[in-house]
Amino acid sequence: MNAPHPAPDLAFVLDCVRDDAAAGRLAEWGSSSVIDEHTNAASFGRALFDALHAAAGLHAEFPVGHAGLIHVYGYWFSEVATPFGFKRARWQDGELARALGRSDDAFHLRRGSPLRDPESTPLQRVTEAALPPLRHPIAGSPVGEALIGERLSRVVLVERAGADGPAALVYGIAAASVTHVDEPLRLITAFPYEGDRQELIAEFEAYPAPRWNAVADS
Repeated sequence: MNAPHPAPDLAFVLDCVRDDAAAGRLAEWGSSSVIDEHTNAASFGRALFDALHAAAGLHAEFPVGHAGLIHVYGYWFSEVATPFGFKRARWQDGELARALGRSDDAFHLRRGSPLRDPESTPLQRVTEAALPPLRHPIAGSPVGEALIGERLSRVVLVERAGADGPAALVYGIAAASVTHVDEPLRLITAFPYEGDRQELIAEFEAYPAPRWNAVADS
């Protein structure tokens, strides 16, 4: 389990959030709760939650807010240990990035590399890596689908051919009813997954419900 670390630079994070909002990137993400389903505790506090949403120009009532702001940015500030380690580990340790075909440091809390897209934000890089396989799963990837009310939800396990390490679990929920046939899935979260793939898919489809801190009705 990762040790606690110094808090990230909040001013830098809020700058990234403003850029993401101005570029329209936030529309690709759904809603989530800050309350973790394993610890039943807030992963980070109301002050940070409010600061992130204010920078994005979004109204949100703690603990339910924008999944991208919570997962991509807020989790870097969390010092609440879960059974799987600290929330920021998914962005920090490189396993998720590798499974999605990126370099180990692709999702680190910084601007893009000088060699490729030097002004990209963390949320931009995560979205570009995770959204395509969610909406258009790679042939052979384990995929589970379920309806939450009238909204389609989907989990995809992305594995690079010949690569060691965990799969990338990518999860999303449609913004509106399945009667809107062109309604795209929006991201909720992504993280490394090492468990039984088929067991997860079977359970996901057998018991339709919001997963991994998602909120489907906001």
